[in-house]
Amino acid sequence: MSPSYRRSAQLLVALCLLSFVLVAPWAPADDKKAASSAATPAPRKEALWKKRHEGFLAIAKKGHVDVLFLGDSITQGWDGNGKDIWKERYEPLHAVNFGIGGDRTQHVLWRLQEGKELEGIQPRAVVLMIGTNNMSSNSAPEIAEGITAVVKELRSQRPEAQILLLGIFPRSAKASDGVRGKIKKVNEQIAKLDDGKNVHYLDIGDKFLETDGSLGKQIMPDYLHLSKQGYQIWADAIQPKLDDMLKK
Repeated sequence: MSPSYRRSAQLLVALCLLSFVLVAPWAPADDKKAASSAATPAPRKEALWKKRHEGFLAIAKKGHVDVLFLGDSITQGWDGNGKDIWKERYEPLHAVNFGIGGDRTQHVLWRLQEGKELEGIQPRAVVLMIGTNNMSSNSAPEIAEGITAVVKELRSQRPEAQILLLGIFPRSAKASDGVRGKIKKVNEQIAKLDDGKNVHYLDIGDKFLETDGSLGKQIMPDYLHLSKQGYQIWADAIQPKLDDMLKK
């Protein structure tokens, strides 16, 4: 075997061994975990969603917003069953309602990042409640990850704002229903976001429940969305904390 042939053969063997090491099944994986769908900003395609989002942008351009309510249909309901309470309680506080029915954490995250809904406003307080619409598509840790991403985005864009992070409200008629346990797991995780300075966690879920843990139709007619009485409970439950936040 000639020296040149021997060197070529040795080089070929070395290259084969290198490629084997690079694709070996025991090679360490990338430590960076990809974000779940709940924490990945995503818009929605529905015309009504786009119209409401564009309405928020128009509101933001006018400025003079001290309190921002941010969330899904439960928050949007301040424009419906909660409108009388809103007019009395929150209009004097220069509050706006940026809730959109059907939104998940990823949609709110998109609205803040790509949708630029905070441009033009400097809210002193943000009331955030989101995550119930993720229940059927994400695990409890993923939902908590999505809520965490929303809180971080709010802190990044408006570091001076006080954030009232509400635990996901109870849903479904009975305390034993599976979704209740999942909500509890999410709330246990997001409670850790409370830093005692700018982020304040508050779980008011028990105030909607009967003594046996069930939900009454007088509070949540469909066991998810609030009646006027339900919005009154919500308003009364957060008022002391909201008042305190607005003093800072």
